Amino acid sequence: MIFILGTAALAVVTALACALPGVFVVLRKNSMLVDGMSHAVFPGIVVGFMLTYDLRSPWLILGAATTGLLVVIGSEWLTATRLLTGDAPQGLIFPALFAGGIILVTSRFAHVHLDVHTVLVGDLNLASFDRLLVGGVDAGPAYLYVMLAVLGVNALFLTAFLPQMKASTFDPQAAAVQGIPVRRLNLAFMFLVSVTVTAAFHAAGAILVIALVVAPAATALLLSTRLDRMILWTLTIAGTGAGTGFWLAYVTDTSTSAAMAVFYGVLFLAVLLSTRHASRRRQLR
Repeated sequence: MIFILGTAALAVVTALACALPGVFVVLRKNSMLVDGMSHAVFPGIVVGFMLTYDLRSPWLILGAATTGLLVVIGSEWLTATRLLTGDAPQGLIFPALFAGGIILVTSRFAHVHLDVHTVLVGDLNLASFDRLLVGGVDAGPAYLYVMLAVLGVNALFLTAFLPQMKASTFDPQAAAVQGIPVRRLNLAFMFLVSVTVTAAFHAAGAILVIALVVAPAATALLLSTRLDRMILWTLTIAGTGAGTGFWLAYVTDTSTSAAMAVFYGVLFLAVLLSTRHASRRRQLR
Protein backbone atom coordinates (compact mmCIF):
# COMPACT_ATOMS: atom_id res chain seq x y z
CA MET A 1 0.00 0.00 0.00
CA ILE A 2 1.27 3.47 -0.87
CA PHE A 3 2.39 5.34 2.26
CA ILE A 4 0.13 8.37 1.74
CA LEU A 5 -2.94 6.20 1.15
CA GLY A 6 -2.21 4.15 4.24
CA THR A 7 -1.84 7.28 6.34
CA ALA A 8 -5.09 8.71 4.95
CA ALA A 9 -6.87 5.44 5.73
CA LEU A 10 -5.48 5.51 9.28
CA ALA A 11 -6.75 9.07 9.72
CA VAL A 12 -10.26 8.15 8.57
CA VAL A 13 -10.50 4.95 10.62
CA THR A 14 -9.17 6.70 13.74
CA ALA A 15 -11.74 9.46 13.31
CA LEU A 16 -14.60 6.96 12.89
CA ALA A 17 -13.48 4.88 15.87
CA CYS A 18 -13.42 7.97 18.11
CA ALA A 19 -16.61 9.56 16.77
CA LEU A 20 -18.89 6.54 17.19
CA PRO A 21 -18.85 6.45 21.02
CA GLY A 22 -18.68 10.24 20.88
CA VAL A 23 -22.42 10.26 20.09
CA PHE A 24 -23.29 9.12 23.60
CA VAL A 25 -20.45 11.11 25.16
CA VAL A 26 -22.07 14.29 23.81
CA LEU A 27 -25.63 13.25 24.65
CA ARG A 28 -24.58 12.40 28.23
CA LYS A 29 -22.69 15.71 28.56
CA ASN A 30 -19.45 13.90 29.38
CA SER A 31 -17.21 15.72 26.93
CA MET A 32 -14.87 17.18 29.55
CA LEU A 33 -14.77 13.85 31.37
CA VAL A 34 -13.31 12.39 28.18
CA ASP A 35 -10.78 15.22 28.14
CA GLY A 36 -9.74 14.18 31.63
CA MET A 37 -9.51 10.56 30.54
CA SER A 38 -7.36 11.47 27.54
CA HIS A 39 -4.85 13.04 29.91
CA ALA A 40 -5.12 10.32 32.55
CA VAL A 41 -4.32 7.46 30.15
CA PHE A 42 -0.92 9.00 29.51
CA PRO A 43 0.79 7.77 32.72
CA GLY A 44 -0.76 4.37 32.06
CA ILE A 45 0.85 4.33 28.62
CA VAL A 46 4.22 5.29 30.10
CA VAL A 47 4.05 2.61 32.82
CA GLY A 48 2.87 0.06 30.26
CA PHE A 49 5.77 0.96 28.00
CA MET A 50 8.16 0.52 30.92
CA LEU A 51 6.87 -3.04 31.31
CA THR A 52 6.50 -4.08 27.66
CA TYR A 53 8.71 -1.69 25.65
CA ASP A 54 6.13 -2.05 22.88
CA LEU A 55 3.79 0.85 22.06
CA ARG A 56 1.55 -1.55 20.09
CA SER A 57 1.11 -4.09 22.87
CA PRO A 58 -2.57 -4.84 23.67
CA TRP A 59 -1.61 -5.06 27.35
CA LEU A 60 -0.37 -1.49 27.17
CA ILE A 61 -3.69 -0.33 25.69
CA LEU A 62 -5.77 -2.19 28.28
CA GLY A 63 -3.60 -1.02 31.17
CA ALA A 64 -3.66 2.59 30.06
CA ALA A 65 -7.42 2.42 29.48
CA THR A 66 -7.85 1.22 33.06
CA THR A 67 -5.88 4.26 34.22
CA GLY A 68 -8.25 6.48 32.23
CA LEU A 69 -11.20 4.84 33.96
CA LEU A 70 -9.75 6.01 37.30
CA VAL A 71 -10.94 9.52 36.36
CA VAL A 72 -14.53 8.28 36.11
CA ILE A 73 -14.42 6.22 39.31
CA GLY A 74 -12.50 8.87 41.22
CA SER A 75 -14.87 11.62 40.10
CA GLU A 76 -17.89 9.57 41.16
CA TRP A 77 -16.34 8.89 44.56
CA LEU A 78 -15.39 12.52 45.21
CA THR A 79 -18.82 13.69 44.07
CA ALA A 80 -20.48 11.18 46.41
CA THR A 81 -18.66 12.77 49.36
CA ARG A 82 -20.62 16.01 48.63
CA LEU A 83 -17.50 17.97 49.50
CA LEU A 84 -16.91 18.90 45.85
CA THR A 85 -19.39 19.81 43.13
CA GLY A 86 -19.43 20.26 39.38
CA ASP A 87 -16.28 19.26 37.51
CA ALA A 88 -13.93 20.02 40.43
CA PRO A 89 -13.19 16.28 41.01
CA GLN A 90 -11.96 15.93 37.42
CA GLY A 91 -9.86 19.05 37.84
CA LEU A 92 -8.14 17.45 40.81
CA ILE A 93 -7.53 13.97 39.40
CA PHE A 94 -6.40 14.18 35.79
CA PRO A 95 -3.84 17.03 36.04
CA ALA A 96 -1.99 15.09 38.75
CA LEU A 97 -1.98 11.90 36.68
CA PHE A 98 -0.93 13.71 33.50
CA ALA A 99 1.85 15.60 35.27
CA GLY A 100 3.18 12.32 36.65
CA GLY A 101 3.30 10.92 33.13
CA ILE A 102 5.16 13.99 31.83
CA ILE A 103 7.77 13.60 34.59
CA LEU A 104 8.30 9.95 33.66
CA VAL A 105 8.64 10.75 29.95
CA THR A 106 11.05 13.65 30.30
CA SER A 107 13.23 11.77 32.76
CA ARG A 108 13.32 8.30 31.16
CA PHE A 109 11.89 8.20 27.63
CA ALA A 110 12.75 11.49 25.92
CA HIS A 111 14.62 9.54 23.22
CA VAL A 112 11.62 7.48 22.00
CA HIS A 113 8.26 8.14 20.35
CA LEU A 114 6.87 9.24 23.74
CA ASP A 115 8.21 12.79 23.46
CA VAL A 116 6.12 15.66 24.88
CA HIS A 117 5.14 17.08 21.45
CA THR A 118 3.76 13.72 20.33
CA VAL A 119 2.01 13.32 23.68
CA LEU A 120 0.10 16.56 23.13
CA VAL A 121 -0.85 16.42 19.42
CA GLY A 122 0.11 12.95 18.17
CA ASP A 123 1.63 12.15 14.79
CA LEU A 124 -0.21 10.08 12.19
CA ASN A 125 2.83 9.96 9.94
CA LEU A 126 5.01 8.39 12.65
CA ALA A 127 2.24 5.92 13.46
CA SER A 128 2.18 4.91 9.77
CA PHE A 129 5.87 4.06 9.51
CA ASP A 130 5.39 0.66 11.15
CA ARG A 131 4.09 -1.46 8.22
CA LEU A 132 2.21 -4.74 8.22
CA LEU A 133 3.71 -7.25 5.78
CA VAL A 134 1.52 -10.16 4.63
CA GLY A 135 3.41 -12.65 2.53
CA GLY A 136 5.99 -10.01 1.71
CA VAL A 137 3.27 -7.58 0.54
CA ASP A 138 2.86 -4.20 2.24
CA ALA A 139 -0.68 -4.19 3.69
CA GLY A 140 -0.41 -0.66 5.07
CA PRO A 141 0.23 0.72 8.55
CA ALA A 142 0.07 -1.94 11.27
CA TYR A 143 -1.72 0.56 13.50
CA LEU A 144 -4.49 0.87 10.91
CA TYR A 145 -5.61 -2.63 11.87
CA VAL A 146 -5.48 -1.80 15.57
CA MET A 147 -7.86 1.09 14.97
CA LEU A 148 -10.06 -1.08 12.73
CA ALA A 149 -10.35 -3.54 15.62
CA VAL A 150 -11.27 -0.71 18.00
CA LEU A 151 -13.87 0.58 15.52
CA GLY A 152 -15.32 -2.93 15.24
CA VAL A 153 -15.55 -3.39 19.01
CA ASN A 154 -17.23 0.02 19.40
CA ALA A 155 -19.74 -0.82 16.68
CA LEU A 156 -20.52 -4.23 18.21
CA PHE A 157 -20.97 -2.80 21.72
CA LEU A 158 -23.32 -0.02 20.62
CA THR A 159 -25.28 -2.36 18.37
CA ALA A 160 -25.72 -4.92 21.13
CA PHE A 161 -26.64 -2.41 23.85
CA LEU A 162 -28.27 0.38 21.84
CA PRO A 163 -31.71 0.16 23.57
CA GLN A 164 -30.10 0.13 27.03
CA MET A 165 -27.70 2.94 26.13
CA LYS A 166 -30.56 5.02 24.76
CA ALA A 167 -32.72 4.48 27.84
CA SER A 168 -29.93 5.16 30.35
CA THR A 169 -28.85 8.27 28.45
CA PHE A 170 -32.20 10.02 28.15
CA ASP A 171 -33.85 8.84 31.40
CA PRO A 172 -31.46 6.99 33.74
CA GLN A 173 -33.98 6.84 36.59
CA ALA A 174 -36.60 5.14 34.44
CA ALA A 175 -33.93 2.83 33.00
CA ALA A 176 -32.96 1.74 36.52
CA VAL A 177 -36.61 1.04 37.35
CA GLN A 178 -36.79 -1.15 34.23
CA GLY A 179 -33.92 -3.24 35.58
CA ILE A 180 -31.14 -1.84 33.43
CA PRO A 181 -27.83 -1.83 35.39
CA VAL A 182 -27.19 1.85 34.66
CA ARG A 183 -23.97 2.25 36.65
CA ARG A 184 -22.34 -0.92 35.33
CA LEU A 185 -23.38 -0.05 31.78
CA ASN A 186 -21.93 3.42 32.20
CA LEU A 187 -18.63 2.03 33.52
CA ALA A 188 -18.45 -0.47 30.65
CA PHE A 189 -19.11 2.30 28.13
CA MET A 190 -16.57 4.66 29.68
CA PHE A 191 -13.99 1.87 29.71
CA LEU A 192 -14.66 1.42 25.99
CA VAL A 193 -14.17 5.17 25.51
CA SER A 194 -10.94 4.95 27.49
CA VAL A 195 -9.70 2.10 25.26
CA THR A 196 -10.56 4.17 22.19
CA VAL A 197 -8.78 7.24 23.50
CA THR A 198 -5.73 5.15 24.41
CA ALA A 199 -5.61 3.49 20.99
CA ALA A 200 -5.93 6.85 19.22
CA PHE A 201 -3.26 8.43 21.44
CA HIS A 202 -0.41 7.91 18.96
CA ALA A 203 -2.38 9.52 16.16
CA ALA A 204 -4.04 12.43 17.97
CA GLY A 205 -2.31 12.93 21.33
CA ALA A 206 -3.89 13.91 24.64
CA ILE A 207 -5.28 17.23 23.44
CA LEU A 208 -6.52 16.66 19.90
CA VAL A 209 -8.18 13.30 20.58
CA ILE A 210 -11.00 15.14 22.35
CA ALA A 211 -11.80 16.86 19.03
CA LEU A 212 -12.11 13.49 17.29
CA VAL A 213 -14.48 12.22 19.98
CA VAL A 214 -16.65 15.29 20.53
CA ALA A 215 -16.65 17.57 17.45
CA PRO A 216 -18.39 15.28 14.90
CA ALA A 217 -21.13 14.29 17.35
CA ALA A 218 -21.62 17.87 18.55
CA THR A 219 -22.02 19.02 14.94
CA ALA A 220 -24.38 16.15 14.16
CA LEU A 221 -26.53 17.11 17.16
CA LEU A 222 -27.24 20.44 15.46
CA LEU A 223 -28.41 18.67 12.32
CA SER A 224 -30.65 15.92 13.71
CA THR A 225 -33.41 15.27 16.21
CA ARG A 226 -33.30 11.47 16.08
CA LEU A 227 -30.60 9.20 17.43
CA ASP A 228 -30.22 7.07 14.29
CA ARG A 229 -29.79 10.16 12.11
CA MET A 230 -27.35 11.65 14.61
CA ILE A 231 -25.20 8.52 14.41
CA LEU A 232 -25.19 8.64 10.59
CA TRP A 233 -24.36 12.35 10.55
CA THR A 234 -21.60 11.80 13.10
CA LEU A 235 -19.91 9.11 11.03
CA THR A 236 -20.30 11.16 7.84
CA ILE A 237 -18.79 14.27 9.43
CA ALA A 238 -15.99 12.25 11.04
CA GLY A 239 -14.98 10.54 7.80
CA THR A 240 -15.29 13.69 5.67
CA GLY A 241 -13.41 15.79 8.20
CA ALA A 242 -10.60 13.26 8.45
CA GLY A 243 -10.18 13.12 4.69
CA THR A 244 -10.35 16.88 4.27
CA GLY A 245 -8.03 17.49 7.21
CA PHE A 246 -5.52 15.04 5.80
CA TRP A 247 -5.59 16.82 2.44
CA LEU A 248 -5.16 20.23 4.10
CA ALA A 249 -2.20 18.93 6.12
CA TYR A 250 -0.64 17.46 2.98
CA VAL A 251 -1.02 20.74 1.05
CA THR A 252 0.14 23.02 3.86
CA ASP A 253 2.77 20.63 5.31
CA THR A 254 1.30 20.73 8.83
CA SER A 255 0.17 18.24 11.47
CA THR A 256 -2.58 15.95 10.16
CA SER A 257 -4.45 15.57 13.44
CA ALA A 258 -4.29 19.34 14.03
CA ALA A 259 -5.66 20.00 10.54
CA MET A 260 -8.51 17.57 11.23
CA ALA A 261 -9.34 19.31 14.51
CA VAL A 262 -9.32 22.74 12.85
CA PHE A 263 -11.61 21.54 10.07
CA TYR A 264 -14.03 20.03 12.61
CA GLY A 265 -14.08 23.34 14.48
CA VAL A 266 -14.75 25.38 11.35
CA LEU A 267 -17.48 22.96 10.26
CA PHE A 268 -19.16 23.11 13.65
CA LEU A 269 -19.13 26.91 13.58
CA ALA A 270 -20.56 26.96 10.05
CA VAL A 271 -23.37 24.57 10.98
CA LEU A 272 -24.09 26.48 14.20
CA LEU A 273 -24.37 29.82 12.38
CA SER A 274 -26.48 28.36 9.58
CA THR A 275 -28.93 26.66 11.97
CA ARG A 276 -29.27 29.82 14.05
CA HIS A 277 -29.88 31.85 10.89
CA ALA A 278 -32.49 29.35 9.71
CA SER A 279 -34.18 29.46 13.13
CA ARG A 280 -34.36 33.24 13.06
CA ARG A 281 -35.88 33.17 9.57
CA ARG A 282 -38.58 30.76 10.76
CA GLN A 283 -39.33 33.03 13.73
CA LEU A 284 -39.65 36.07 11.47
CA ARG A 285 -42.15 34.29 9.28
